[in-house]
Amino acid sequence: MKVVILCGGRGTRMGSDTTTIPKPMVDIGGKPILWHIMKIFSHYGFNEFVLCLGYRGYLIKEYFSHYFLHMSDVTIDMKNNKTQIHSTASEPWKITLVDTGVKTFTGGRIRRIRKYVEGEPFLLTYGDGLADINVKKLIKLHKDNKRLATVTGYQTAGRFGVLEIGNKNNVTSFLEKPIGEGSWINAGFFVLEPEIFDYIDESDDCVWENKPLGKIAREQQLSVYKHTGFWKCMDTIREKDEMEALWQGSNPPWKIW
Repeated sequence: MKVVILCGGRGTRMGSDTTTIPKPMVDIGGKPILWHIMKIFSHYGFNEFVLCLGYRGYLIKEYFSHYFLHMSDVTIDMKNNKTQIHSTASEPWKITLVDTGVKTFTGGRIRRIRKYVEGEPFLLTYGDGLADINVKKLIKLHKDNKRLATVTGYQTAGRFGVLEIGNKNNVTSFLEKPIGEGSWINAGFFVLEPEIFDYIDESDDCVWENKPLGKIAREQQLSVYKHTGFWKCMDTIREKDEMEALWQGSNPPWKIW
C-alpha cells in the first residue's frame, strides 16, 4: 500500500521558517518533519511514498536526491574531483515526487497523483502532523468496516477551562482545557479506496476536506479511527518549538521506530 503525503502548502503561519523552504522541510531535531512522518509509516513496513509537491517543491526533490550526503560522513577530494561516502546505509524507501502545482488545493493535489496509485487502496496524510499511531490497526479497521474512506480522529482539549460550581456559587474545581470537552478533529492518516477519485472535482480549486469528504460522509462511506495517543500538528512556530522540545527529551512520543 502506497503512502501519499500532501507537501505543497506554504505554511504562512510559520513565519520566517517557511519563507525559503516548504513547510514539510522544517527541521525537528535536525531532520525535516517530513522525514519523521515517513519514518512512522516505514516502521510498519510501508516504504513506497508519493509526495505531492507545490511551494518550493524542488527543495524536497533535492533533499532526497542527495539523501546520502545529508545522512552520511563524506570526504570530498576537490583536487581529483572525487567524493567518498563513508556510510551507504539508507532507508528502504521508494519515493515518487510529483509537482502538483503551487496554488493547488488539497483535493486537486490528490487528483493529480491518481495515476501513481490507480486501482489500489492507499494511505494519505498531511506533511505537518506527527503521531504515535498504529498504522496496522488503522488499516484493519478500514478493511473491517468496508467503506471507501477512513479518517483518523483525535479528540482535542476544550477551548476554555471548565468550572464546577457548587450550590452557593462557589467553584468546587477548575480544569484547564480538559481532554474530552473538545471535538473529534481530522488528524489526517487516512486509508482510501481508489473510488474516492470519483468524488474529486476536475479542478485545482477542489478542497479534499470540503465537498469530497462531505459527500463521502453523507453516503455513509466514511469511517473514523479514534486515536487516543499522541498527535500534534505543526501550524505555528510555537508548535514547532514544542515538537523540538519533545524530540530533545528522553522519549519523543512519535518515535516508534
